[in-house]
Amino acid sequence: MDLLLMPLWDALLAPFAEFAFMRRALVATLALAMSAAPLGVFLTLRRMSLLGDAISHAVLPGVSIGFMFSGLSLTAMATGGVKKGILPNIIKNIISRFTALKEDASLAAIYLVALALGVTLLSSQGTQLDLLHILFGSALGVDSAGLLLVAGVASVSLITLATLYRGLVLESFDPVFLAAAAGRGWGRRGWVWQQAFLMLVVVNLVAGFQTLGTLMAVGLMMLPAVSARLWHDSLGAQLVNASAQAALAGGVGLLLSYHFDTPSGPTIIGCAGLLYGLSLLVSPGGWLPQVLKRPHRVG
Repeated sequence: MDLLLMPLWDALLAPFAEFAFMRRALVATLALAMSAAPLGVFLTLRRMSLLGDAISHAVLPGVSIGFMFSGLSLTAMATGGVKKGILPNIIKNIISRFTALKEDASLAAIYLVALALGVTLLSSQGTQLDLLHILFGSALGVDSAGLLLVAGVASVSLITLATLYRGLVLESFDPVFLAAAAGRGWGRRGWVWQQAFLMLVVVNLVAGFQTLGTLMAVGLMMLPAVSARLWHDSLGAQLVNASAQAALAGGVGLLLSYHFDTPSGPTIIGCAGLLYGLSLLVSPGGWLPQVLKRPHRVG
């Protein structure tokens, strides 16, 4: 029996038991899973999935500017990322209001320009290794300061989301009622809820850039959220499912990255993608149950 358990211990538990950097990476990834995935559910519910992608790219120039002035200073890069991360929504609203372009076209243009600008700034000041680290992250290299940042953002994010929950649900499902209730104060607070929610998205993407990179951070936010919608109709179940899938992808991705020496960020997102693919096949909203529900003709 002991001989059978030894390979399982070596494969699944020994890396976390023996190495502090693996424990830090696991705690940081689980914290992101608990805070970022529920935000992804609300983004998909509000048909704002593209905005999350645009923000993740818009964070890059701010992170790059912080890097140019302070090097690999987590505080400077995070501050720059937050400042630049709120710009896509502002620019999108201005373009949509004063031109004939729709919001999705504006967002596509914004995130492409932001990505190009960020990569150019990083390439001009840093090495190839710095560029890869910021773009794709390094969960196995999370230090104590990075872990504190991620844990702090996750804690504040969960508390804030719980506070905003009722208003966000009301605005997402029945914005007409929210507007009609303006006289009672609900409508006036709708703008505050929306801006606070977008700020939560920004700070979670910034917190995730050291672990998953600016290009990969949005994956842990959106892939589990989209997958969860295939499994459940109720919002509460989707929130729990998304966090669980993100946590599973994070834990398995870290182990695969450790054993096979692959980049941790892309490996974690790859695991989330596999869970999404599995959901597309076997979940209640997936392909296989839909095929089985179809009536079969006899004769």
